[in-house]
Amino acid sequence: MDVSVNKIDALNAVLTVKISNEDYKTSYESSLKNHRKQMQLPGFRKGHVPTSIIKKKYGSSILAEEIDKILNKSIYDYITENKLNILGNPLPIEDEKIKIDWSQPSDFEFKYELGLAPEILPDLPGRLKYTKYQPKINEALIDKQVDDFARRYGKLTSVEKAGERDMIMANFKELDQSGNVVIEGFNQSSTVSLEFITDKKSKRKLTGCKPTDTFQLDPRKISRGEADMAAMLGIDKEKAKHYINDVLMTVNEVKTLEPANIDVVLFDKIYGAGEAKNEEEFRAKVNEDLNKMFVTDIDRLLKDEISTTLIKKLKIKLPDNFLKKWILSSNKKAKKEDIEKEYDRYAEGLKWQLIENFIIKDQELKVEGEELLNFTMELMGNQYVQYGMMIPEEDELKKTAQKVLSNNDEARKINDMIYDKKVMEYLKNTLKINDKFIAHEDFTKKVAELTQ
Repeated sequence: MDVSVNKIDALNAVLTVKISNEDYKTSYESSLKNHRKQMQLPGFRKGHVPTSIIKKKYGSSILAEEIDKILNKSIYDYITENKLNILGNPLPIEDEKIKIDWSQPSDFEFKYELGLAPEILPDLPGRLKYTKYQPKINEALIDKQVDDFARRYGKLTSVEKAGERDMIMANFKELDQSGNVVIEGFNQSSTVSLEFITDKKSKRKLTGCKPTDTFQLDPRKISRGEADMAAMLGIDKEKAKHYINDVLMTVNEVKTLEPANIDVVLFDKIYGAGEAKNEEEFRAKVNEDLNKMFVTDIDRLLKDEISTTLIKKLKIKLPDNFLKKWILSSNKKAKKEDIEKEYDRYAEGLKWQLIENFIIKDQELKVEGEELLNFTMELMGNQYVQYGMMIPEEDELKKTAQKVLSNNDEARKINDMIYDKKVMEYLKNTLKINDKFIAHEDFTKKVAELTQ
């Protein structure tokens, strides 16, 4: 057997595998014998079917299977031993002039396209200045968070009229185009929160409503998207998508949320007994948590600026045509036009991944088992705080973290997060970064733009 690589250019190569009869003869004949042992045909005892019949019936598929095993192993071994840094997987080159006859064992030759990873230069452009955007944590923002906590731990009480932030328990009936109730239509009791209605006209219409009041209105204007509307009306998402008529809404009850008192009882529920003894200490804890909450978004913005700049300055090139073909071959549902449309975004992500991999290797960054567990516990603790819940005891948190890490996919995701964090720490210490504090609204706007 002979395996060789012919470089076309810095990013593309052709791998050739030549397999002779001697390379697969033993395994092929062994496989034929195994099939013979298991095969049963009328007129023959089990294991005594003539080899000629086995070859005629299964010879081609057995040979193809054995050749495939040899191919996969030889390609993997060659790439590993020669430390070829490839992108994607080798793509077979189909030569229409060569037709393989699997019924006639002989010498075979196979060719594969390879996409080679570009070389990343070790000299990162550190002379450039990068901006680390951070939100200003002012008293108004702390007030809002305190108000959210008070409402989250408050209680609902019935009232006669609906205020702008109250909840309406109502019944919804389906109407036809003429405004008549559809007898076999939906008849669903649900809750509508006036606080989250964005349509001003609908909000004004419902503000001040009382039990037994009825309204004919467009359900889209009092819900937050099709999924919310489907849940409100008790219908599936597909019907909600095509529903165009009004609904009849009958108010059953109006409830208001009475916020919890800002006192030590609330402080203990959120942070644990004795963690905040008065409102001043409570607000200090809230301020601390807000800063923690924004750390992820601060790093996301910084990472976006650094990655965009480095990708541009390093002028990384990829084997674009190969990658497009590889994506198409590895995803049966993918369409060529969709790949062309999304390729630039994919390529940017891949270029950043190559930069990260270079830094991880160059700086010998590693993730240890204990580090993975501690990071998972910290991650989960932050989530509890974010939702205004008490962080469990360390032993309980540890058990939950271990359960999460028992899922290989979750463990891999968290492992990648730690590597991502280590790469960012390295870049923060290496590059010139200036802090810039901006209004919370502007910061939120910048973060939202990242997901568009």
